[in-house]
Amino acid sequence: MTKEFKIAPSILSADFARLGEEVESVIAAGADFVHFDVMDNHYVPNLTFGSVICKSLRDFGIKAPIDVHLMVQPVDRLIADFAEAGATYISFHPEASEDIDATLDLIRSNDCLPGLAINPATPLSYIEEYLDQIEIITMMSVNPGFAGQSFIPEVLDKLTETRAMIEKSGRKVLLEIDGGVKANNIGDIASYGADVFVSGSGIFGTDNYRDTIDEMRQNLAPHLNQ
Repeated sequence: MTKEFKIAPSILSADFARLGEEVESVIAAGADFVHFDVMDNHYVPNLTFGSVICKSLRDFGIKAPIDVHLMVQPVDRLIADFAEAGATYISFHPEASEDIDATLDLIRSNDCLPGLAINPATPLSYIEEYLDQIEIITMMSVNPGFAGQSFIPEVLDKLTETRAMIEKSGRKVLLEIDGGVKANNIGDIASYGADVFVSGSGIFGTDNYRDTIDEMRQNLAPHLNQ
């Protein structure tokens, strides 16, 4: 079966003084999604941005899917805000929700695609239980809270297990890897089952976005038919 890989630059590593141009450039360079790392200085020890940034990018003219990863608690309060601002996917951490079913329903009722985000220490039992209700799984390969961390290799086995669950279900759920992804390790990560690759400094920290994304595509190419 031929796979389709998606590259999702994380705007947390972009130049916020010229964010519209940065995102426009990275999409023109071949990126597929725009990834938002939303942190509240409560669920994780960092503070980033809210839905106004999402709306600003839509108003600027960004048409690409926006993939919102909520590292916040409580979760539900922000869902309608991001949906109204133009989010496509909204993922949250199951530990941060008071009622996971209700949060998933809330995302769907706001016409967005729901997902779960799984920390390195979070058990995969959440995926087993809710796989039939989600469209994307964000597998954290760093501990959430800060940009620029190194990839945790132990997460690769969780990717393999999660991919097996998805294949068994027969559903087309995206399996996203988030944290420490760069051109020099993206191919190896793909071999464990990921099909969406979040990269912040691995793209925005390079001199030429198109060259970087082209290199990523080249390193992904051997895994397209796995």
